[in-house]
Amino acid sequence: MRATPGDAFEEVGSVLAALADPTRRELLDHLAAQGAVTATTLAGQLPVSRQAIVKHLAVLDAAGLVVGSRVGREVRYSLRPDGLDATTRWMNSLASDWDRRLAAIKRAAETAERDSE
Repeated sequence: MRATPGDAFEEVGSVLAALADPTRRELLDHLAAQGAVTATTLAGQLPVSRQAIVKHLAVLDAAGLVVGSRVGREVRYSLRPDGLDATTRWMNSLASDWDRRLAAIKRAAETAERDSE
């Protein structure tokens, strides 16, 4: 099934909502540095309970930023870097729009300055 612009808009929204929480950003940093780890391991590294870590990981999973894989009795969580793709494209598009607008303003100002000389 092909994604629609509305789907991408919702995907970006869920990623930004997930990233709004500093604990979730810190979890992503830990996963980036360590690779696949358990919620128990993460709870030992952060001043947050294991239950809270699991809830944060569920939000990150729903946003497509992490994935949990069962290894025996454990669930190991790892990053899904492609989960940021739609958000990265959206942010790059915004940046490009601003660059074009600023370049147009610069050209207009330079033209006005030359005309006044």
